[in-house]
Amino acid sequence: MLQRTRFWIRRLVLLVVLLAFLLLALRVAVTERGPALEPWHTWLPAEMSDRQMDRSDWSAYLRNEQQIFARMKIDVRPSEDSADSYNRYAEKSPVYPARFATDWNRSYQLLPQGKPRGAVVLLHGLTDSPYSLRHFAADYQQHGYVVVAIRLPGHGTVPAALTQTEWEDWLAATRLAVREAHRRIPAGAPLQIMGFSNGGALAMKYTLDALEDPSLPVPNRLILISPMIGVSSYARYAGLAGLPSLLPAFARSAWLSILPEFNPFKYNSFPVKAARQSWLLTSALQSQLHRDRASRLLDKLPPVLTFQSVADATVSTPAVVRGLYNLLPANGSELVLFDVNRSVALSPLMRPTALHAADNLLPATPRNYAVTLVTNAAPTSNDAVARTTPAGSKVTTSVPLGVRYPADVYSLSHVALPFPFSDSLYGRQPDRPNEFGVSFGVLTPRGERSVLMVSLDMLMRQASNPFWFWMQQRVNQTL
Repeated sequence: MLQRTRFWIRRLVLLVVLLAFLLLALRVAVTERGPALEPWHTWLPAEMSDRQMDRSDWSAYLRNEQQIFARMKIDVRPSEDSADSYNRYAEKSPVYPARFATDWNRSYQLLPQGKPRGAVVLLHGLTDSPYSLRHFAADYQQHGYVVVAIRLPGHGTVPAALTQTEWEDWLAATRLAVREAHRRIPAGAPLQIMGFSNGGALAMKYTLDALEDPSLPVPNRLILISPMIGVSSYARYAGLAGLPSLLPAFARSAWLSILPEFNPFKYNSFPVKAARQSWLLTSALQSQLHRDRASRLLDKLPPVLTFQSVADATVSTPAVVRGLYNLLPANGSELVLFDVNRSVALSPLMRPTALHAADNLLPATPRNYAVTLVTNAAPTSNDAVARTTPAGSKVTTSVPLGVRYPADVYSLSHVALPFPFSDSLYGRQPDRPNEFGVSFGVLTPRGERSVLMVSLDMLMRQASNPFWFWMQQRVNQTL
């Protein structure tokens, strides 16, 4: 009997090893058919380590950042045949960031006139840059706030930088930015952190750490936009997909996607390690949230205002509700959800799970937090209303927004929320078209498949928010 058991165990182990080998071989075969790696997929910038950042200040961080960009200009150059194409690394390209009045890939500060009323730290998302929150930055400055917008390590330079960056590096940069913001304001002045996507996870993780560590300034409020509270379970095992890249001949296996870099302020290529790090960050955050709730430390958490689309293909909207908001104390927090456009002509083609997502996300009232649902005034109307249920209440009130859903937009998206329609790069009605070489928001490509170098899905994804100015008003109410 024992010999027979050992026999089947050996067979099972052999089968597992063989299956793993076949999967890795398939992974190599798929990636080897893909495009070749370019200099921006292999060149690695000399970012500061997390320990260095914890011992440094804002000025030192900017000096190191300047050295990275100076070195990148010399070392990262495209081939001659793409020297004037839509390539962010080509000096003659219309999307070359250094040719603009402001290179929004870099860290920056905005100081108000007169004595600061408070400060805000802005944290961008994964593969993104400080560009993504620049409209909120200008608004905070106008309201008397010091703005500290940091370029998180691995971002704004080359996508290869994300193959060496750990989530602890992003968190160390967050601590550095908060130290700078806290230094800039009078004692007792309010301090906020606004985080978009991955930056939302960092904002929450930093705040939980600050509740446990008296040396870290605790923000008075968190503003989260499409926060990365939970990601696809695939990200947990993404590191396995990169195993063949340990052999130099299979370096392309370190990438989930290798795409042309035509966006001046966001990477299009995406490395395996970035997916893995996003899962590690959200996993650590989830564990800490549950631990702090059990110890009642979460009772000290400052209010959280979150803006989230019910349709989000990048982060998990249910995780925002169940993994964050359902754990919160009654501390004045609010969740704002943007519903799908139910009046759009495409609504009969929507998946039932998307069409009824808002109906199934939330627990029954009363809740510890307020909920506002931005939705259609009626199933056949493009007019939008905000339906708010206060914390601890079962009564919902409806307020017209004076904003209409665009007739051809069936939902918002993960990437749309921080950008108004007037944004030059992503807006549908840009104030300054092609200010940064291209205006993605006005492109309406039509044609045959396999002609473009990128998918139509990438170009046609909703990239700006018709309700941005209403969002701005909601944020201003927290000041």
